[in-house]
Amino acid sequence: MSNRRAVALVALAVVCTIPGIYAALAHLHTSPQLMALLAGAAVLASSFLLLWACDAAQEDVSQALALAAVALIAVLPEYAVDIYFTWQAGKFPDSDYSQYAIANMTGANRLIIGVAWAAVVLIFWLKTRRSVTIERDRLLELRFLAAATVYALFIPIKGTLAWYDGIVLMALFVWYIVLAAKRPQGECEAEGPGACIAALPCGKRRATTILMLLFAAATVILNAERFCEGLVGTGKVLGISEFLLVQWLAPIASEAPEFILAIMFASRARAGLALGSLVSAKLNQWTLLVGMIPGVYALSSGTLHPPIPMGAFQMNEILLTAAQSLLAIVLLAALRLTFGHALLLFGLFAGQLILPPAVDALLGGSVFGMQSTQLHTVFSFLYLVGAAVLILDQPRRLRMLWPMCSELEKCPECGARYEEDAPEELSRTGS
Repeated sequence: MSNRRAVALVALAVVCTIPGIYAALAHLHTSPQLMALLAGAAVLASSFLLLWACDAAQEDVSQALALAAVALIAVLPEYAVDIYFTWQAGKFPDSDYSQYAIANMTGANRLIIGVAWAAVVLIFWLKTRRSVTIERDRLLELRFLAAATVYALFIPIKGTLAWYDGIVLMALFVWYIVLAAKRPQGECEAEGPGACIAALPCGKRRATTILMLLFAAATVILNAERFCEGLVGTGKVLGISEFLLVQWLAPIASEAPEFILAIMFASRARAGLALGSLVSAKLNQWTLLVGMIPGVYALSSGTLHPPIPMGAFQMNEILLTAAQSLLAIVLLAALRLTFGHALLLFGLFAGQLILPPAVDALLGGSVFGMQSTQLHTVFSFLYLVGAAVLILDQPRRLRMLWPMCSELEKCPECGARYEEDAPEELSRTGS
């Protein structure tokens, strides 16, 4: 990308933030729809600025710091939205804010797998007629993602998302960062404006990066409340479920840059890199995003007990998200996703998204004796059964996710060539 085009894109992103910044600073009272539009545009533009700045920052910081900084800063818009809803839930425990916090968190997590992972594979297959493979180094992310997913499955079983759950999930992420920092330093994979900024002389690069990070972070903080309240107000005005707007529109706005970058990599036949980055994004959200909810709620409410209030519907949402994550991890344990895998992930995602409102609209709210709100339990069952069938059919998928069974010197009974051959062998079996 030429420097002129890179400057134009950065300038365009900055311009898109100005109406939202002005409305926030001037405390303009507008309709909920306009409020959501202006603040959403500012959050979306800030997401691009953060992504480009984080790409460039990898030239100047150690790998450990880069991993932590990119993980935290690049997803600031998504976190800001969830932190706002969680904080309000602590201040107003009898309100619907706790539902919105869970909606945003589960929507963000399910979009990554059901839409982004699937889109990368489908685009790459249409272009090359080949499956997407990821580097063996990504087994580290998959193993920690598997650990977080197994733990998350117990949250709906015990019926609470408590402070100790947050500690466990956040500790998993810190542990992952410590281990990931020991991997060999790779080259910066910046693209677009991020690559152009990274190519600047050291002083200019650092100044530009810091300025972009500060500006984008300030913009997100200024607009998070207005974006959240605008979405909720829009739902009430238009008669649309506020839960659904928060669950799907908010994550789309905050995660669009990451999705667009992954799709761009896939279209350029670099789908392995795209899918690998999305695996990291999923791990980030499934540990830090979920883990910070009980802590923020405790700070806002001033007590660790009771935990954030959630009913059966919210627990079913968490179960569905964890079940989807488990199936995706088992599929990717072979370090590749096929066209069929992508269709399966997207089809199940589309089904759980479309069927409940369709049943409400066309069948009076029930089908086969089940209410539309119970359909998510059915899809959770389908995800879990799919994962179990794959594991029973090909146990080596599970072994690939178990570190002790993938290191030859620690597990000789797995076979002398297991670590080298397992992914390829799984591929030949039509996984």
